[in-house]
Amino acid sequence: MQIKKVVVIGSGTMGSGIAAHLCNANVPVTLLDLKTEISEMARERIHKSRPPLLIDKSKINNIKVGNITDNFDVVKDADWVVEAVVERIDIKHQIYEKIFKSRKDGAIVSSNTSSIPIKVLSEHLTDIEKKDFCITHFFNPVRYMGLLEIVKNENNDLNKINQLKEFCEIELGKGAIICNDTPGFLGNRVGVYAMQIAMTEAFKMKLSIEEADAIFGRPMGIPKTGVFGLYDLIGIDLMADVLKSFIKELPKSDEFHEVAKEIPLVKQLVETGYTGRKGKGGFYRMNKNGATKVMEAINLETGNYSKSKKIDIKSDKVDLKRLINRGDKYGDYAWSVLSKIIKYASSLVPGITKEFNDIDEAMRLGFNWSKGPFEMLEEIGVKNFFDKVDNFKGNNFLENLLKTKNEDFYGERQKYTNIETLGKVKKKASSLDGNESAKIYRFSDYNIVEFTTKANALNYDSMDALKKATDKPLIIINESMQFSAGVNLTYTMQFADKNDFKSIEKFIKYFQETCKHLKYSKHPVISAPSGLTLGGGFEVMVQSNFVASHTNIVVGLVETIVGLIPAGGGCKEMLARWLDTDEAKKDPNYAPLKVFDIIGYGKTATSPVEAEPMKYLKPEDKKIMNRNSLLEVSKKILTENKNFKAPKELRFKLPGKAVIGEMDKILKKLYNDKVILDHGVEVAKELAHVLSGGDTTIDKTLSEDDIFKLELDAFMRLIETQKTQDRIKHTLATGKPLIN
Repeated sequence: MQIKKVVVIGSGTMGSGIAAHLCNANVPVTLLDLKTEISEMARERIHKSRPPLLIDKSKINNIKVGNITDNFDVVKDADWVVEAVVERIDIKHQIYEKIFKSRKDGAIVSSNTSSIPIKVLSEHLTDIEKKDFCITHFFNPVRYMGLLEIVKNENNDLNKINQLKEFCEIELGKGAIICNDTPGFLGNRVGVYAMQIAMTEAFKMKLSIEEADAIFGRPMGIPKTGVFGLYDLIGIDLMADVLKSFIKELPKSDEFHEVAKEIPLVKQLVETGYTGRKGKGGFYRMNKNGATKVMEAINLETGNYSKSKKIDIKSDKVDLKRLINRGDKYGDYAWSVLSKIIKYASSLVPGITKEFNDIDEAMRLGFNWSKGPFEMLEEIGVKNFFDKVDNFKGNNFLENLLKTKNEDFYGERQKYTNIETLGKVKKKASSLDGNESAKIYRFSDYNIVEFTTKANALNYDSMDALKKATDKPLIIINESMQFSAGVNLTYTMQFADKNDFKSIEKFIKYFQETCKHLKYSKHPVISAPSGLTLGGGFEVMVQSNFVASHTNIVVGLVETIVGLIPAGGGCKEMLARWLDTDEAKKDPNYAPLKVFDIIGYGKTATSPVEAEPMKYLKPEDKKIMNRNSLLEVSKKILTENKNFKAPKELRFKLPGKAVIGEMDKILKKLYNDKVILDHGVEVAKELAHVLSGGDTTIDKTLSEDDIFKLELDAFMRLIETQKTQDRIKHTLATGKPLIN
């Protein structure tokens, strides 16, 4: 079975997201709604969406639109019809009747429902029709969320379901997990329970919402929104509806009923319009105090708001053993929440799925957890868990685990896929090396380096690991959401605050040395980026010999935003790429001016398609839809380059002062138009000095080391200024740029 044409019925958030992602995979798709005007508006939203739903916005016209009255005949040519209409069973049944009358023999029909059981959806279908019917539950936003739950019925042609799974995995890049028809399927069943237990325990233990979010967040390997922040993001009213659905569908014996009980404060918030970010606020709200905006948090006991407090629990690493054994209220809360999540998730095996690690994958892909419940159990340790836990009678999984006390119970990750993922191969490494900031997985014929810091920010230890791992072909790849957000600025500022600029200079020199070492290693170095690949992370990638990029990257050199310039070879490499153009060969000013524009504005690309015109990526760099495939593709590159020879060092001919005048004209206009202010001009002048080649002329040849020296000197002059330090501190504190 081949899927060459798809029809999506329903152009709301999910329908338009599915259509956009099919477009990303170059699959022709038609988007239908009640009126053509509605689907046209949806297509326009797709085109303007931020973050972008399309990898390549120029392909927007590949999404055809129409209505279900005049244009329904497109269904007869479709290989797959996706229903994404409102969650009303009567409307869905009407749509299915029309689809099955029109579809061609063997075409797959699926629903994107998140809550209605397939037995209810298919109750009016014939046995033949049921063969080709399933649920394909995408998570929102479709482009960025990796999880796809495929829910089967008892009549399904399993060969066809597996073919659909393979298509969604390879072509759409999804972690496609087949699961049974149970309420909430995999991700939401466990994820919503986890949110509820985190909330109810916060009420019970009289924690503030800031305290609960500080624990049920990064320290557990969970996104920093925490539970109350996530409630606000999803919508408190929507969560209330989700809970009602679970209560209706789940048997009374299910533990979910206990955590889904209505909370008076939550009911009050919904009734008064405090439904979260989309309403007047929620558990958190932004309040105006004159011209100043103040973030406020609700008191769970009184319902009153006060200025939100930042909670520092003195830990920025995921260390569950240490967390649950803190001996304070935070440790007690962490254990209470974690133990209950583990107990609940394990009680669902094999009811939801026979493979318990599929639940973990659902939590990683659908909720962005770094570890699922069973990996959390593995990290805590079987013995440690059973020493602390109580009351798990009737939980077959835990009762059997207690009998064996097998610390290695977990086995292989990601059993749902045949792809050789990083998660699968880690435990097969012949040895593990590295340090607290980066792990080195050693295999017989190659090494893997995985960064492990917050946002995978680079420090001395990261660089040590990179250099140490080049004794064999090297693949730099991560399982976290980011490749690397850049050099660790917090670390840099610790020295700046002490006026210890010599240490900063030493650090940047070592970073330059590391990047050069990667580029000219006798063994090939491959970077496999996904997510944020910015600043220093980009400089590591761009000085690798090969790149296999996920389509969901955010890539660029953004140093000017914090009052700095790229100093790890970013200026050097971008100059080299733009100098290698026909335009640059005719005009010596062309390349410096192009790079001045790109780096000066801190331009980023949100896909490989956007990255190529900026020369952040090369046409020959691999672009991969499925993040799980990055390792396989990287290994294939190694196989194809067994006779690898390190590249020759670059040489530069740059115009020097001859181009500075043009750059000054640009800066003057930007300043007069108040696009940049005083310090922005100073930063741009330092950038101009580097990109022009400094005190050179076009007849002189500069080496890579010469450009490295220009980068370093400019970086140091800027980091020593108070205004750059102010920019860095403001960005670290708020996540937003300071214009000064």
